[in-house]
Amino acid sequence: MQLWLCPLLAFLLGSVPFGLFIARLRGIDIRQHGSGNIGATNVLRVVGKKHGIVCLLLDTLKGFVPVVIALNLVQIEGRKVGIAIPALDGLALHLPASGQLTGQMVHVLTALLAILGHNYSPWVGFKGGKGIATSAGVLLGLMPFAVVLLVAVWGIAFAATRYVSVASIAAAAALPVLTHIGARFHKGPDGLTLWQAGTWNKPLFVFSLIISALAIWKHRANIRRLINGTENRFESKKKSHA
Repeated sequence: MQLWLCPLLAFLLGSVPFGLFIARLRGIDIRQHGSGNIGATNVLRVVGKKHGIVCLLLDTLKGFVPVVIALNLVQIEGRKVGIAIPALDGLALHLPASGQLTGQMVHVLTALLAILGHNYSPWVGFKGGKGIATSAGVLLGLMPFAVVLLVAVWGIAFAATRYVSVASIAAAAALPVLTHIGARFHKGPDGLTLWQAGTWNKPLFVFSLIISALAIWKHRANIRRLINGTENRFESKKKSHA
């Protein structure tokens, strides 16, 4: 049951359009304003900073929560669960080491469906956000250290260009590279790197390629505006001096 329940739960939770609900509380249909996107960036620009931050946190959580649940419900022998939920241990499916691939596929499928639920929510005509916050949430569950590095990449790109879209695209493009490097350098209990031992997480690498491509594809309108010179640039407010 756990093998199909986790991805299903992820899609349902990921599809909740928090940005739409938050804006509606202020009497605004977010789809009719700004970029028309229901994600946190558009909510921040149209509704306000406080509401944008709330949307960002909720969109992140709807990626993080189903992945953590999946990691607890489908466990692999010899692999520690990063955030253990003792209440779920009695319900968990414990796979032997030989079933590693199956467990990893369930975990990454759960992560992917959370993102797809956000990007193509059935509650808003199979439209949605660009998946950056939800992707960050699933990565916090699957590979938290990589998120720290991706935030650094995002911050450097944003500081250099002042474009949120460029920073998001740069972080998305860096994800598969960081996943590959992690496999090359992360060592297992035998002292070998996961790459050398052949135990590196292959589904996770494929997943990183897919969500990287998906994130960049969802930014195609931004890319067109960047080429045309019409993309909105974040400008900090400066006090004028007489």
